[in-house]
Amino acid sequence: MELSKIRNFCIIAHIDHGKSTLADRLLEITWTIDKRDMKHGQMLDTMELEQERWITIKLQPVRMQWKWYELNIIDTPGHVDFQYEVSRSLASVEWVLLIVDAAQWIEAQTLSNVYMAIELDLDIIPVINKIDLPAADVPKVTEEIVNLLGCNPDDIIPISAKTWQNVEAVLEAVIDRIKEPEVYNKWWNNEKDELKALVFDSQYDPYRWVVSYVKVFKWEIKKWDNLTFLHTAKKIEALDVGYFSPRYTSSPKIENWSVWYVVTWLKTLEHAKVWDTLWKPADIEWPKEKAENATPIEWFSEAKPFIYAGIFPMDSSEYPLLKDSMEKLVLNDSALSVESTVSPALGHGYRCGFLGLLHLDIVKERLFREFDMDVIMTSPQVTYRIKMMWDKSSEYSRFLPEVFELNWQTFTYSYISNPEDLPARERYISIEEPIAKVEIITPTSYIWTLMQLSQERRWIFKNQQFIDSERVMITYELPMNELIWDFYDEIKSLSSGYASLNYEFIKFKEDDMVKLDILIADERVEALAFICHREQAHYIGEKICAKLKEVIPRALFTIKIQATVWGKVVAREDLSAMRKDVTAKLYGWDVSRKRKLLDKQKKWKKKMKQFGKVSLPSEAFVNLLKK
Repeated sequence: MELSKIRNFCIIAHIDHGKSTLADRLLEITWTIDKRDMKHGQMLDTMELEQERWITIKLQPVRMQWKWYELNIIDTPGHVDFQYEVSRSLASVEWVLLIVDAAQWIEAQTLSNVYMAIELDLDIIPVINKIDLPAADVPKVTEEIVNLLGCNPDDIIPISAKTWQNVEAVLEAVIDRIKEPEVYNKWWNNEKDELKALVFDSQYDPYRWVVSYVKVFKWEIKKWDNLTFLHTAKKIEALDVGYFSPRYTSSPKIENWSVWYVVTWLKTLEHAKVWDTLWKPADIEWPKEKAENATPIEWFSEAKPFIYAGIFPMDSSEYPLLKDSMEKLVLNDSALSVESTVSPALGHGYRCGFLGLLHLDIVKERLFREFDMDVIMTSPQVTYRIKMMWDKSSEYSRFLPEVFELNWQTFTYSYISNPEDLPARERYISIEEPIAKVEIITPTSYIWTLMQLSQERRWIFKNQQFIDSERVMITYELPMNELIWDFYDEIKSLSSGYASLNYEFIKFKEDDMVKLDILIADERVEALAFICHREQAHYIGEKICAKLKEVIPRALFTIKIQATVWGKVVAREDLSAMRKDVTAKLYGWDVSRKRKLLDKQKKWKKKMKQFGKVSLPSEAFVNLLKK
């Protein structure tokens, strides 16, 4: 296929603006999929969870043929938690279809995706979808897009993907407006005639093992070619290559500038990471060490988790099953980071990093649906930066420190996501929490309500910009630990669903953060400890103690439930003892015998209070960690 006949583009938009529906229409128009073969809507959403929730979780490429042109399209997610999927898609294409709902207008995630596309210098074709709705306001949306992109109003394509109205004009625009791809290829005119392909995704297939999705930037890949992953230095043989239709379709070779797949025959993703570069020298007789001198494609980096949580099996005997399930799940989710951990209360499990709360919920749901694993999720935590005096002999030097000098003293930064990794108070100087830049687009009638909500979350107001007479974009700096809980849900609730939210990490900021420990019968429960602001410690401690009082089963002695900050009790609840009627066996009115038994029971309860142990059942953690 000639380069002038290849078009690589992806679809970006806010959630529920019609990306996957438009992709279905394009597949039908180009006869990539027969309408009779479409068993459900959104054919590129292959997971059962995606079809049930009507959201896109994973990017999905597919190749189409239209008027002798090869069109490689990538359908991307729209939720802010899966922005990493969007960034990888943008790094693999040259052009973008920007979809805006005619009834919802430009939302916060739309702006974020547009900014990423502009940074990569990608051409944008704006499309207004859902023009058939009664609430559609095409002139207003057109004005917003023109103000955002600076384009000509005639360049905007109004369509209705649901009713097929004007959808074919999108394909015509892709062919007519898009330039030849080599003008964008900074790797095209390199001095060495060597193969370079960007790995923008990898999937695990039970029959093919690891399959890497690649974008070829130079030459071509054939079956049985010897290739090298430059970052991991892993050498493979391409057992099969092909394109997406949308199923895997084998082909003798991958042509240059195409988006195809390579069967690596690797069993894990450890050596086939999504940010790597596949490389092959021009001279096959080159010695093996020449790969060290090759330059990888540096267009995007690894995923950086925003929140962390522990995953433990309901029954400790199910840990081998959880281990097997997590290993398989990681193969199909490159954004999920996993490491083993042990909790005295919950046993063996995993400490996992997620991109957001929706990502966390999706992982938990996939464990249940795909592997039949019902698990316990601990409270989500963000990553904190700890400022410490530098001591090479310290046990805390394993945290990959950043060393710097100030006033002739050497300091170091350590990063922790587990409260149990926080050093003793005398070992560190301060705790810095992550701060996010939050952009909220809302109707003007809800400004004051949302400002009050943000003020309760320790916000710092930065900017307010009116998009038009009816909508405004408010910019805040907000702590990440305030953002991850239910901030998004509360914004949707207070604005009747009209407000939209986008956020990104910008910096670490020093604040008065403390570690809140939960003690049950004077025993510290590590799984319930977390880091919070000192002013919130009393309120949060009261809530947790009151909840624990409801979920902990009563014993034959009084159970103390305490929340402490550095040994100081900030909240307390007492769970009264379960009374045993020791006088039930008596008869008559022998008062002295009755008093003797009650005194004996009193002494026994006092002794049990000192030496009794409380074992928290798994159900108590589940009930406590429910929203």
